[in-house]
Amino acid sequence: MTTAGIDIGGTKIEVQVFDQNWVEVARHRVATPKDYPSIVAAVGDQIDWAAGKAGPISAVGIGAAGLVHPETGHAFTANLAASGHPFPADIAKRAGRDVTYVNDCRALALSEAVFGAGKDKRTVMALIIGTGVGGGIAVDQALLPGPTATGGEFGHSSAPAHIVAAHGLPLYQCGCGRMGCIETYIAGPGLERLAKFVTGADITTKDIAARRDADMAQVWSIWCAFTAEMIHSLTLTVDPDVIVLGGGLSAIPGVIEDLTVAAGQTQIAGFNPAPIVLAQGGDASGARGAAYAAWQDMQNV
Repeated sequence: MTTAGIDIGGTKIEVQVFDQNWVEVARHRVATPKDYPSIVAAVGDQIDWAAGKAGPISAVGIGAAGLVHPETGHAFTANLAASGHPFPADIAKRAGRDVTYVNDCRALALSEAVFGAGKDKRTVMALIIGTGVGGGIAVDQALLPGPTATGGEFGHSSAPAHIVAAHGLPLYQCGCGRMGCIETYIAGPGLERLAKFVTGADITTKDIAARRDADMAQVWSIWCAFTAEMIHSLTLTVDPDVIVLGGGLSAIPGVIEDLTVAAGQTQIAGFNPAPIVLAQGGDASGARGAAYAAWQDMQNV
């Protein structure tokens, strides 16, 4: 049995092919086109490439940022020219086969629960902090479904008022249309926004991280406090066995240690915070998780 997982991002579309032991046997990457028909065609071409490279594909999973409306089937995504279109249905039509479509953050959560940092844990939460903020929850190595299809959009919860007020921070409009989402403070652009507000200077995320023990210490402290509050809220709601951190900001050296300390200070006194660990799968996790979700769907037919 061979499965394929496709990770669709704003800059690249990558297919990865796995054998029956979930060993990667092939991968292929192309640039993401800028218009919708070309994106659909490119995904279809990647599925064709996988079949040509590895023979018959038993299941195909698609992982992409954004949401799909549970009633209309239309996509809502900020970094792909797919919003308002029946993206999963059009991919399936182009491919001439059924596909499983999952949010990329949820795909990473599933991959880490089955193969990565959450392996052998019952409840695994992924928290992805990069250009945006999202995640997913896997219980017994399966994603938790829900009627709204928005579960895992952690970045669109409200920022904690006491931290906003303590530092006199303004409220920012989020890309989702709401005001004051926590993503606007802790995603990569949010961290840079914090630095701009505190220092008055335009400073990149990389430079903030490099100088967080020097002149960026206050900025980093505020960011850790915001992120720890999110971790606290998620822990109170789910109480996961482990929180797996991924995304661009997870690559900052020492971020796990800093967030663990901040989460301990935020947790109810006398109780430990949920363990926080780095994702193990790197940029392979999303495609692998999408492929595994497709395999699960095939088992349930």
